[in-house]
Amino acid sequence: MTTGPQLDKQTIELTVNGNPLRVETDATKPLLYVLRDELALRGSRFGCGLEQCGSCMVLIDGAAEYSCSREIGTLAGKTITTVEGLSQNGALSPLQQAFLDEQAGQCGYCLSGILISASALLAKNPKPSRAEIAEALDRNLCRCGMHNRVIRAIQRAGEVIAGAPR
Repeated sequence: MTTGPQLDKQTIELTVNGNPLRVETDATKPLLYVLRDELALRGSRFGCGLEQCGSCMVLIDGAAEYSCSREIGTLAGKTITTVEGLSQNGALSPLQQAFLDEQAGQCGYCLSGILISASALLAKNPKPSRAEIAEALDRNLCRCGMHNRVIRAIQRAGEVIAGAPR
């Protein structure tokens, strides 16, 4: 007895958080579902499914992208970094540490997407202006009112990354 349509599974090779992987799944499945359900990486969250909130953001080859609508089949050979992959060898990244130091999170639902967007920004520009930070976070929706702390945390991390400690 079958309970639904049988989908053709494909093997997709990609790198997730520095680990080369082979994932056998339906190529049309959204990356977010593969990350959460098949790879047990639950830091990226489902918010809207419509590319409106940013809670599902991941880095794809270094660029902040929505994972809720990106089909896994389009990612063969790509490098994916989730919020779990921002830390290295068990140590928080300067960005993660700055968010803790500035207490830049309240409910935390949007935080993984904001950290991903900020990480992409700081990789390009470790000394962004307030306006550049606001532009980089424009695709991330947060309703907790933590915006000033988030901006301070990103600036603080940028100073550490650029080698100019606070």
